[in-house]
Amino acid sequence: MVLDALIRIKNEMDSTLTFRRSCREGICGSCAMNIDGINTLACLCRITDESRGATKIYPLPHTYVVKDLVPDLTQFYKQYRSIKPYLQRKDPPTGKEVPQSIADRKKLDGLYECILCACCSTSCPSYWWNSAEYLGPAVLMQSYRWLADSRDQFKEERKQQLENEMSLYRCHTIMNCARTCPKGLNPGLAIAQIKKEMAFNG
Repeated sequence: MVLDALIRIKNEMDSTLTFRRSCREGICGSCAMNIDGINTLACLCRITDESRGATKIYPLPHTYVVKDLVPDLTQFYKQYRSIKPYLQRKDPPTGKEVPQSIADRKKLDGLYECILCACCSTSCPSYWWNSAEYLGPAVLMQSYRWLADSRDQFKEERKQQLENEMSLYRCHTIMNCARTCPKGLNPGLAIAQIKKEMAFNG
């Protein structure tokens, strides 16, 4: 994998080379970078046939670079925090778990698997141009993950937070996000579902 090559370069050739990595299993999202023009995880990206020439590796595009292959994701995580990515309830706590039907649990498939690697958001032109205000594919998919959760009781408040020109509606559905997601998820579909709910459910 490309990550193995980067680790070998750091160990044997250039100890100053800087990149993020942790799990090496495609779970943590730390090693997201642009490899041969595609945002992906270095630990899941196979080294191509040498006859095709050198592999070109860059940090995630349109981000401030801390050093080498390390992008500054401060704004990305700030936006993630802004959607309050946790279960919110209005009922007083009972000390018991909140039950959920099998059908309602199934609605979360394809949403909860997101590892927040930022591959999709940094491949989105709307996010490049409006990252100060547009939440981007990853954060919006996480937003829908809580909108779709039958146990959450702050659905209207969550939707109200998105009711402006920039947070949600900068998405133009070019689907770069779905094409580049290393987990095979579809943030574009989640964004479309939010727009549908905003339009038909007020």
